[in-house]
Amino acid sequence: MPSSPAEVRMIDLLFWAPVMAGGALAGASSGMLGTFIVGMRIPFLGVCVAHAALAGAVFGSLAGLAGPQLLLPALAGAMVTSLSLGLLNPGHARLDDNTVLSALFSATMGLAFLGIGLHGRYGQSDHDVRSLLWGSLNFCRWRDVWLMLAATAALLIYVVAFFKELRAILFSRPLAEASGIRATAVWTGFLVLTAVTLTVNLQTVGGLMIYALINNPAAAAFQLVRGCRRALLWSAGLGAFSGLGGFLLAALTDLPSGAVIVLVSSALLGLATLLRHR
Repeated sequence: MPSSPAEVRMIDLLFWAPVMAGGALAGASSGMLGTFIVGMRIPFLGVCVAHAALAGAVFGSLAGLAGPQLLLPALAGAMVTSLSLGLLNPGHARLDDNTVLSALFSATMGLAFLGIGLHGRYGQSDHDVRSLLWGSLNFCRWRDVWLMLAATAALLIYVVAFFKELRAILFSRPLAEASGIRATAVWTGFLVLTAVTLTVNLQTVGGLMIYALINNPAAAAFQLVRGCRRALLWSAGLGAFSGLGGFLLAALTDLPSGAVIVLVSSALLGLATLLRHR
């Protein structure tokens, strides 16, 4: 038993350390993704892949998997969607990027909620998949943090290695292809890492709220700075601040952490917009 208030505070800090680290990593990695997703004006991409991961987890749960085991079917669902998006050329399909994403988002969301409904029909608990829907940052542990750290590191290495190519694709994919860049291969690789990053973040932020961490920090960064490189750094920083600051504010006010993280990121976007106008 702890014998002093200092020891009690140390125990509390050790208990909440993985939660704070998880929140910061989820925000930073989602912010990095958002720089390219928002920059290419395809905001549905993140939520589409997240719901594909959710649908995979739902049907994995129906198959009898639970807890950390749901990571594999969730990753499979996200990967299938990401590869489909990466290999599909919207120009050949005569469809706009956002039209394709909207169709995939509708399909994956429909599959996810169909699977949740089937849990009741077959008398199975849907507790695990509902936690993925809303997020559960307070239950983040060090094993989750290490997975998030590995995914964030892989994403960072890829962005650094292919920064020029990604920046060219962000400016114009047809022009990038015309200049000799293998745009499909580079973009598909980015989408695969998007699938991995969002899947490991799903249990922290939740499928319904991860969209805010992708969109808001990146949109705020584009309000404050010019240039892709600076926007990338600011987006990651604002995302980390949203995740960590949102959790701390939620802990102080005894409010749901996921919702507070979303509101903090929204407030940062509003503040950045006001600063730009001034």
